[in-house]
Amino acid sequence: MKRATVSGPANTSDEARRLARGIARLPEFMAQRRGFFPRGGAKRWNPKRPYHVALEDMYVREHWFSIDAICKLNSLPFNATGEKIQQGGTWCVYEFIWQMDAILFWHRFQGRWLRGVEFHYPETLQDLPPLKDLQRHPYDRRKPER
Repeated sequence: MKRATVSGPANTSDEARRLARGIARLPEFMAQRRGFFPRGGAKRWNPKRPYHVALEDMYVREHWFSIDAICKLNSLPFNATGEKIQQGGTWCVYEFIWQMDAILFWHRFQGRWLRGVEFHYPETLQDLPPLKDLQRHPYDRRKPER
């Protein structure tokens, strides 16, 4: 009987190096960052999506399309909880499963980290990977400047 083998195309040395670098960085992305805690028991807290970030309501309204497009471009979730916080303005709350997604969202859009019902102000991390930005990307619905 003939033995079947499954073999795909062989990786080039450049592809193998890129894969190895990506695999080597996995622990870095999965590690818990200090100061960025799950929200904990609050009104709309779900243990399956423990990290919450609040953005100012007017900022979200003015920049909705670019926030949505940047999140899609970088595969960041943009899930609103529906909760509004009245604390020095109106804040909309967004939830995340992964801590790193929440940190990147918080950092890029100058949000407020939530811990319980209070805003928490952790220090900005120095080694955050940069997010891809819009430069007339197909998701960008802004009119071109003249």
